[in-house]
Amino acid sequence: MLRNLAKALREEGYAVDTAEAGDDGLYKAENYNYDAMVLDVMLPGMDGFDLAIRIQKDPGLAQTSILMLTSDKQQGDVGRSRELGIAAYLVKPVRQAELRDAIVRTLQPVLAWNNAPESAEASETSRSLRILLAEDNRVNQRLAVGLLERDGHSVTVVGNGEAAVAAVKATTFDAVLMDVQMPVMNGLDATGAIRAHEKTTGGHIPIIAMTAHAMQGDRERCLAAGMDGYISKPISLNAIRTGLSAATSPVSLAS
Repeated sequence: MLRNLAKALREEGYAVDTAEAGDDGLYKAENYNYDAMVLDVMLPGMDGFDLAIRIQKDPGLAQTSILMLTSDKQQGDVGRSRELGIAAYLVKPVRQAELRDAIVRTLQPVLAWNNAPESAEASETSRSLRILLAEDNRVNQRLAVGLLERDGHSVTVVGNGEAAVAAVKATTFDAVLMDVQMPVMNGLDATGAIRAHEKTTGGHIPIIAMTAHAMQGDRERCLAAGMDGYISKPISLNAIRTGLSAATSPVSLAS
C-alpha cells in the first residue's frame, strides 16, 4: 500500500518521502520541509492521530497540511479528524485520482494563484528579469518558477535566507522575491544582511517580501527591514507582476 501510494504521487509530479512508523514520520517532519503529509490512522507505535497532534503542536510545522487514511468507515474517525482540523480524510483502498484530488484541494491556497487568468497587460509588456527566488516551500518553488519563466524571466532558487545572501553577493540579479519565514535565516534578517553588504558596494537590489501572514504591521516590518515591496500569500498572478514592476521600474526624482 505504501509503495503504491508513493508511486502514484510521484507519477503526479510530487517529490515523495515515506515512513514506516509514526516515530519515523515525526522525525522526518521535523527535519524536512513537507507541504503535506499523508498519514495512516493505523501506524505502528504512534498512530496517525497522535502523529497529527504532535505535528500540529510544533510551531515549525504549522504550515504542513495533513491528510488521514483509514480502513474503517467509522464516524468516530471522521469526527476526530474534524476536531483536529485534518485537511482531508480518505478511506482505503484509495484510488490514485482520489488521492490526487485530495492533495490538490488541500494545497489549493498555494496552487490557486498559478491558475489565475492573465491580466490585460500581457507578459510581453514586461522586460525579462533575472530573479532570485528565496523560498523554502517546494510546492511554492515549483509553481513560482513556472509562473516566472512563463513570463520570460530567468529564475535562481534558494531555500533559505543565508543562501539568498550568498547568491546576491556572488551573482547579479534584477530582483529578489524573498519569503519572510525560512529556516537558517529568515527573510527579514537576510534583507538586512543584503542591505549591509550594499553599503560597501553602493548597489541596491529590489527585494519583494512574500509572506503567508497578512497581519497588521507586516508591511511596515518588511519595509523597515529594507524591502521594496510586499505581497501576501496566496499570491495572485497579477500581484506578483505588479510587485516586480513597481520594484524594478526606474524612478525619476526632481528637487
